[in-house]
Amino acid sequence: MYLHHFGLRELPFGLTPDTSFFFACSSYQEALNTLLVAARNGEGFIKITGEVGNGKTLLCRKFLATLNQGRQLGNLIGTQDQRAGVPSEQRFITAYIPNPYLEPRSLLLALAEEFRVPLEKDVDQHMMLKGLTHALLDCARNGQRALVCLDEAQAMPLESMEVLRLLTNLETEKRKLLQVVLFGQPELDERLRHNSIRQLRQRISFQYDLQGLRKDELDRYLRHRLGVAGFAGETLFSNGAVSKLHRITGGTPRLVNIVAHKALMLAFGEGRQQVMSRHIRDAASDTPEVRRDWLPWTLVLAGAAVIASLVILWMALQ
Repeated sequence: MYLHHFGLRELPFGLTPDTSFFFACSSYQEALNTLLVAARNGEGFIKITGEVGNGKTLLCRKFLATLNQGRQLGNLIGTQDQRAGVPSEQRFITAYIPNPYLEPRSLLLALAEEFRVPLEKDVDQHMMLKGLTHALLDCARNGQRALVCLDEAQAMPLESMEVLRLLTNLETEKRKLLQVVLFGQPELDERLRHNSIRQLRQRISFQYDLQGLRKDELDRYLRHRLGVAGFAGETLFSNGAVSKLHRITGGTPRLVNIVAHKALMLAFGEGRQQVMSRHIRDAASDTPEVRRDWLPWTLVLAGAAVIASLVILWMALQ
């Protein structure tokens, strides 16, 4: 591979949601701050949507990793918390369900497992709810907050969404016993419009639509990931390569990573120390989801053909 050639310790553009590579672009930082403020304020439901490849899973993991880092939390949202009268130090007990395509019983079992609720074999749904309720009450008595993050929430059956809403009905005089964060594709909004779960929809107090990288952020994103991977120089991507990369990917982080990785392989194959625009072009030709650059050239060629036909016709008439 190209690691030694470019002086890297690890691959800079992997597709796994590694929080050490988290880049706080404007959209990511706003979404993270929204999550932290909402969680500390004790809101019942929080929703984060974003197109495929925009980094929802990475954001979710960064949020969970940051949630119990008291000092870092204070730096990020201390002023908002002080205005809202939220205590600066509270411990969260968290659960993460990466695939919520589960019928109600399976969802309750998954939550019980995540919150380490002891259950007997073949327990019925009533006893599962009772066990979860006791566990959540114990968290509240110990000054802890229970929070669950559900990734790919657009795949959750409506019946399971309703069970989740019923769980959030559990509360003390001061706050909810369980907070829920839904991460999903834009299709999640369509599911939430269903009349049968309108009560859940009304309880979403904070939401954010995650966007991709802006054109002026892409160069910093590339430099950041290269730096984390061990690169000691300025950058491996020329200005032309960065511009072309944004044009064909639209700033979608997953597509950026795929094309950038292939472009580094192409530059390495040529013995080059920098990725040029043509490397991005060649890498994109093998990536089905990127935008294509050939449309403008098609229009130019079509225009040239029309002009040539008119010239030939004029000469024939003459």
